Amino acid sequence: MAAQDAFEQKKKAILSEIDSTQPDLSPKGTIDELCLPIIDLINASANMVTTSSCSGRVSVFLEGTKLYNGEVKIGGKGQGGKWLYVTHDRGKVIGWLDELRSKSEFAFELSDNKIPVEQVTGSTRYILYKYEPFILHVKCRDFQAASKLYNAAMSCGFRESGIGSNNLVAIRINIKLDVPIGYLDEDSDTLKLFVSPEYVSVLDSLSLSKFDENTRKMQALYDRIERELLTPAPDSNSKVDIIPIETKEERRERKKREGMERQRQLKGTQNVL
Repeated sequence: MAAQDAFEQKKKAILSEIDSTQPDLSPKGTIDELCLPIIDLINASANMVTTSSCSGRVSVFLEGTKLYNGEVKIGGKGQGGKWLYVTHDRGKVIGWLDELRSKSEFAFELSDNKIPVEQVTGSTRYILYKYEPFILHVKCRDFQAASKLYNAAMSCGFRESGIGSNNLVAIRINIKLDVPIGYLDEDSDTLKLFVSPEYVSVLDSLSLSKFDENTRKMQALYDRIERELLTPAPDSNSKVDIIPIETKEERRERKKREGMERQRQLKGTQNVL
């Protein structure tokens, strides 16, 4: 019973954080809208709770300062790593290069697609173009619940999934892109591409295709979880504990009411002062 109580307390705390208006630790700062349906579905189960998620994104990342002793690997954030561009929206993939050139704090140069060999060292700070697919972490009440979720994910093609300590299931799929497209010339503080704009367009097209595949996989996982983990078999006498799922409209109205209540309480406190 103690383990059950501990899980329920943890779930209550996590759901409270999800419902809060405070930003999370991701570059975006909020839960991706595309993740909300599957998050709400999973959290409707008494045996599971989502702990972190990303619906999939395109990003352009400048590596941080690398240590000569090799403690920071290629692609690592290091000291001073910076997100140059991030979008979870398929519709905002095309055109990122022009936007970055107009807004970047660094000077930006479309080079002649060449980088002197002597400039490529272990400390070179590369500009990385990334497509990262959907990822979801789910804490389960026990190993049985974790195994069911893991099997559902694997059957939908999420082959990078696994069960970690404390029955934490990581749901992952390997359809990513991770391509160096330029570097930071630290002498001139200039971002320089060593690929052509046409090559960037190829990467954008690949990312759009991966967004589409990613969406199909997310829907397949949603359907599988709903069918196999939240719906009892027709000939079964077992009962599945389900918490009612909020619709988008109900969630929006609840958040509005909570915001108005916080404003009312704040106003009352100010009047007292």
